[in-house]
Amino acid sequence: MIDLHSHTFFSDGALVPAEHVRRVEVLGYAAIAITDHADSSNIHILIPALLKAAKDLNPVTTTRLIVGVELTHVPPALIGPLTAQARALGAQIVVVHGETPVEPVLTGTNRAALEAGVDILAHPGFITEEEAVLAARNHILLELSGRKGHSLTNGHVARMAERTGALLAVNADAHGPGDFLTAAMAETVGLGAGLSRERYQAIRRDMAALVDRLPPLS
Repeated sequence: MIDLHSHTFFSDGALVPAEHVRRVEVLGYAAIAITDHADSSNIHILIPALLKAAKDLNPVTTTRLIVGVELTHVPPALIGPLTAQARALGAQIVVVHGETPVEPVLTGTNRAALEAGVDILAHPGFITEEEAVLAARNHILLELSGRKGHSLTNGHVARMAERTGALLAVNADAHGPGDFLTAAMAETVGLGAGLSRERYQAIRRDMAALVDRLPPLS
């Protein structure tokens, strides 16, 4: 199992990174990305703190901690510059909080994220076919979310991906101990979005491939 979108107490999650990693280690995870919510006010604090945690934990755990960030409710004009800043600070993976139907995310956020070349567009809501084409062209994974509310448009996202060839990811968007997906529940999220088991297994391979090409910890 790999999950590329989760949160600790550094933003609105419940756990310190060590417990966060331990909770998924016992579930058999190969890797988990901590992608706490960020904007220009905290990105310079958040990423160095997670880098420290990863450097301490990775040598002594079987689950690899990936250092990430989720740019959240950031005005579209700032997504590009903040993506570049996150990478310069050492973030291995950049997620953008997409246009979920259950929050007032600014219109244009999805497109700005895709143009910025982020790694994952989280819960992109009613993403357009044109935007899904851009995701496919830029090899950006569109998220099928295991989180209540955000998951409402999983079926639409899956259809857009199937139509355009865009890559997908299945993530928990975990904020606490009860949120982490088991392997069986992650598959249920994919199948519930209308995917075949074969397509779901392809998603797992695409997520693993993304992890394999991530830059090393800085």
